[in-house]
Amino acid sequence: MTTPVLYLIATAAGPAEYVDDGVRAAQADGWNVCLILSPTAARWWEPRVGELETLTDHPVRSRYTLPGESGGLPKADAMLVAPLTTTSACKWAAGITDTVALGIPAEAVHLGVPVIAMPFWSTALGAQPAVDRAVQTLRDQGVHVVFGPGEPHAPKQGNTSRFPWLLGINAAREVSSQ
Repeated sequence: MTTPVLYLIATAAGPAEYVDDGVRAAQADGWNVCLILSPTAARWWEPRVGELETLTDHPVRSRYTLPGESGGLPKADAMLVAPLTTTSACKWAAGITDTVALGIPAEAVHLGVPVIAMPFWSTALGAQPAVDRAVQTLRDQGVHVVFGPGEPHAPKQGNTSRFPWLLGINAAREVSSQ
């Protein structure tokens, strides 16, 4: 039996600083993890991206490939977009896939790949009417949007180091086995 492949896709919310914890948690759950970072999250990890590549045994993707260039990742059995920012949620729901971190899950959900999104944003950002519409649009497309305990959080009160990676990993396991 082959190890299932999980694409862990992190956008630039605070928990992305701890995406290595998410990778380890998914690996402990039996996933072969491929990591994709939004451009800003990739900048945060730039000096240490080698650590992430060693941890996953795959290249870390943060940009679209050039014509004829391989992305170097195996086919995904499920995708977990975590953490997801309000900006990324609104762009994704509007069909704006200008980053590989949005383009891959936006296409995958319509190809039958289970996609889970775990938002991490403040109540102030989440109060924008476009955000609720974006969440509903993503759900209408088949994205499983899972809010962790306490999300959205009060402004400046999000606990980035205690992001509930396992909640999203468990959701990925559940929907990929259906």
